[in-house]
Amino acid sequence: MSDRLPGWELRLAAAIDAARDQPFGWGVHDCAIWAFDLRRDLTGGDDVVALWRGRYRTARGAQRVMRRLGWSSLEAAGRDLLGDPLPSVHLAQRGDLVLADTGLGFGICLGARAAGIAPGKGPDDPGGLILVPMAACRLAWRV
Repeated sequence: MSDRLPGWELRLAAAIDAARDQPFGWGVHDCAIWAFDLRRDLTGGDDVVALWRGRYRTARGAQRVMRRLGWSSLEAAGRDLLGDPLPSVHLAQRGDLVLADTGLGFGICLGARAAGIAPGKGPDDPGGLILVPMAACRLAWRV
């Protein structure tokens, strides 16, 4: 495990609580922004999200920004920013970053489940925090 700040568990719990009431928003409150901001808050690391925060407002815009940054996918972004993933997602621990193909995108391991931010499914669903089983995640990186 890399060096996490003292009290990281409380920071993780506070981030989950805060995300419960915040709707999804491309470029403001989406999977990558939330997960990488949380990684920064747990470790005191760099603000890599500054590369893309606020630079898009749609899924298509997010894809354009990723291409400009040299990433063909979320996986490519994860590998570039975080290095090689763990050999198995089953090795992920609470607070580690994960990548799922279930609409979650980037998220955070909470144990048996992962949390992340996903778009809603219609006009009455603004999206936001979702929980998925860790079995739905295909890659994980130690934080």
